[in-house]
Amino acid sequence: MTNLLIKLFIKDYENVKESGVRSAYGKLSGAVGIAVNLILCALKFFTGIITRSVAVTADAVNNLSDAGSSVVTLFGFKLSEKPADSKHPYGHGRIEYIAGLIVSFLVLLMGFELINTSVGKIREPTPVEYSTSAVIILAASIIAKLWLALFNSKLGKKINSTATKAVVTDSISDTVSTGAVLVSVIISKFCSVSVDGYFGLAVALFIIYSGVNLVRETVAPLLGMPPEKEFYEEIKAFIMSYDSVIGVHDLIIHDYGPSRLFASAHAEVPANIDFIIIHDTIDLIERDILQKYGMMISIHADPVIIDDERINSLKEMTQKAVSAVDGSFSIHDFRVVEGVTHTNLIFDVEANRDCKLSSREIENAVCSQISKIDERYLCVVTVDYTFD
Repeated sequence: MTNLLIKLFIKDYENVKESGVRSAYGKLSGAVGIAVNLILCALKFFTGIITRSVAVTADAVNNLSDAGSSVVTLFGFKLSEKPADSKHPYGHGRIEYIAGLIVSFLVLLMGFELINTSVGKIREPTPVEYSTSAVIILAASIIAKLWLALFNSKLGKKINSTATKAVVTDSISDTVSTGAVLVSVIISKFCSVSVDGYFGLAVALFIIYSGVNLVRETVAPLLGMPPEKEFYEEIKAFIMSYDSVIGVHDLIIHDYGPSRLFASAHAEVPANIDFIIIHDTIDLIERDILQKYGMMISIHADPVIIDDERINSLKEMTQKAVSAVDGSFSIHDFRVVEGVTHTNLIFDVEANRDCKLSSREIENAVCSQISKIDERYLCVVTVDYTFD
């Protein structure tokens, strides 16, 4: 069914890296979500009136809220298609993340509303009338919601969408919610004690829990997340594969929305190679990355002296001293300034952001290690942090 809908409504559906195709996947998710949730809302609302169940009625309102969430998703993908302009030079891709955040808040709002309704039902319980039709409709709703979750999960995996993943979590929450309501209706047939309000309260707490997790997941890309480790290392290896590039550091990848990546990096190159050749190589790397990954990148060339035995020896000594502080540390931009009474070793230390030491502590520890080797070596250290 999912593959059929994709083939029917998405042109060139296999080309998911193309922004128009990606947006079509998102809009299909929104349209299907609206249709399924409106149908379920109507059926459950009618069932809630018949059975006088607040849990069933609340579940109907939940589906209406989900239809609204699907509308947000649909318009989010539509707006994210807008091209870059003078006020938004990096495009409007992050609107998709905002759409996911709105869906998250709608889930939370529905959870708090259900708490209020359920508490009232606990205080003033009313009997729930068992209905076979209600059981059938609720069971069908669970099946429909499970299918909707699988449908959006498949779409989300194809386009790696935060908004679509939020809809998946929402659908799973609804499945649990409706399952609890179904149990409540069945219990009413065999027990005179009203458990409707308690089940509604349990469902509400689960929905709020899911909503909080959704907020965390959708806020993260808005605040800025590191790229996937594999992708980060792949870009570094790609740059290193070109002749004359002997090192890469300070690679930063900025996310301005799905399929809208911008990056910058420093490439170490031998200092004795003609600048025109290096410039041509850097231009080639930037063009090839854009063509292969669809990512614009700006690369700065750092000249490195590689044919001086003394500098190479001092660099190796410095790397060992830095590794003694932390085995994950590395150095780059290494320079030597000789003096009469002392020698300045100027370099950057690259540390992971999870490092427990502060920049000043790293600097002091490194300088102390080198001073133990020879007091005439003075360090000028700049601490950088990786963005992977």
